[in-house]
Amino acid sequence: MNIIGRLTKDAEIHKTPRDKQVVNFSVAINDSYRNKQGERIEQTSYFNCSYWISPNVAKILNKGALAELTGRVSARAWTASNGELKSSLNFHTSTIKLHGGSKKIEFSQGITKQDNTKTFTPEPAEDLPF
Repeated sequence: MNIIGRLTKDAEIHKTPRDKQVVNFSVAINDSYRNKQGERIEQTSYFNCSYWISPNVAKILNKGALAELTGRVSARAWTASNGELKSSLNFHTSTIKLHGGSKKIEFSQGITKQDNTKTFTPEPAEDLPF
């Protein structure tokens, strides 16, 4: 599954009891639609995300960044200490692509790829042998 959203805060690195590092962050996804009365309704969904492949990605996951994420979604429900029912959507991320700026950065399975947006087009050769 793919989702595109903006980070709601800077990513944080946490350690599990078994000393494994995980990058935790959250994204907000805005959506809008028109109801039966023709009114425009805006809706925001929040996803708590985790990325287990490399903790180095936390350095570039900053609040406000636009990220395209690939992974799987899971839902979690619990009862708070005051008895209120709570739920959250969790996104287990396998690939992160940041959009915006002059470079496109992709993190997938610990491999970092950087592509400059500038492209080189060679001039046509004038001394053709035919």
